[in-house]
Amino acid sequence: MSSVYQVLITIIERKITPMAGAVGQQRHVIAIRDGFVAALPFMIIGSFMLVFIFPPFSPDTTWGFARAWLDFSVNHRQQLMLPYHLSMGVMTFFISVGIGASIGKHHKLDPVMTGLLAFMGFLLVAAPYQDGKIATDYFSGQGIFTAIITALYTSEVYAWLKRHNITIRLPKEVPTGVARSFEILIPVIVIVATLHPLNLLIESWTGMIIPQAIMHLLAPLVSASDSLPAVLISVLVCQVLWFAGIHGALIVTGIMNPFWLTNLAANQAALEAGSLLPHTYLMGFWDFYLLIGGVGSTLPLAFLLLRSRAVHLRTIGKMGVVPSFFNINEPILFGMPIIMNPLFFLPFICVPMINAVFAWTATKLGWVAQVVSMAPWTTPGPIGASWAANWALSPVFMCLFCMLMSALMYLPFLRVYERTLLQQDAEKQQADAAAQSNDLPART
Repeated sequence: MSSVYQVLITIIERKITPMAGAVGQQRHVIAIRDGFVAALPFMIIGSFMLVFIFPPFSPDTTWGFARAWLDFSVNHRQQLMLPYHLSMGVMTFFISVGIGASIGKHHKLDPVMTGLLAFMGFLLVAAPYQDGKIATDYFSGQGIFTAIITALYTSEVYAWLKRHNITIRLPKEVPTGVARSFEILIPVIVIVATLHPLNLLIESWTGMIIPQAIMHLLAPLVSASDSLPAVLISVLVCQVLWFAGIHGALIVTGIMNPFWLTNLAANQAALEAGSLLPHTYLMGFWDFYLLIGGVGSTLPLAFLLLRSRAVHLRTIGKMGVVPSFFNINEPILFGMPIIMNPLFFLPFICVPMINAVFAWTATKLGWVAQVVSMAPWTTPGPIGASWAANWALSPVFMCLFCMLMSALMYLPFLRVYERTLLQQDAEKQQADAAAQSNDLPART
């Protein structure tokens, strides 16, 4: 067994770790992650408004409070939907500006100008103008991939032109703000001269503008992202990287965020239309069923540590239980430790994967409500699970069930580790006592 573990560790250290490190530090991956982080507060508020607009009560309820809430929502729905449409409904605006600004910082360009250039590039291809109106179909989840591609393209074009001094330079006496405005004129011309004709050309060939063509090409991939194999693969990659000391969640979420947000927009549209929700694997599923207390679902483990007979483990439990409530578990990961600890490799990998199977199956059977909202990842598990599913109660029970299963799976490994530590402490005490007894005659 130890030889198998050593082979696995060698593969992780020599093959996976360098590759994951390179991916995690790649500027475009960082920019995409920064773009989603920039958009996150707007999307959380927009999602919360959607939950408020569609309260979790039966349409025929007679309870006074619920009846009043439902009637108020129905009578003022058009006004109440405005914050949602100006946040979740235009999420691509925030994402494109965030990605452009991140690339701009990397190349030491003005991040505001770079972000605005990325935004303009997105509008050029995703907002066709017809009959005196601008189409908004691709401002939400359907346009995420287009926003990413156009933001990366426009930002890199700007950086390339700047690097080759293809720009308009004004005398030093000109105010900085005015000089920056003229500096970006040529990049704007290049972006307009490339993206707009390309969009028209693709439309003439295929009958689809660029966002439509992108979604058509990615449709199988988007569909595959909402499947149990996709859940298990993403969890496995995250856990293996974390076990090697690499922040695997950042890499996995950076890859999955576009798919999650695309599917979330589809779920929200279905909720607004009163139809069945089409997607299961979304960010709320990841955060509140698979990462309860942090990566590896270690909140139940923190509770177990509080009752450990080993002083070291009990101390780590006291340090880690409060942060784990908010899904921050570095004290446990590095304090026990779990990271690079061969005894905990199997439960650390398998616990969230087994929970994924249970949660996926229960959701597909209709026992657990699906995700329709975004909740901050630091929200305690049962509360966040309910929040993400329009305050339904079934996700609370699912989250608690996953916590119970996690505790049962971690317990035997914890007991073995606890006995090992207690034995080491006993041997150390015996060695100290023997050393003291040997020193006693010499002192007399």
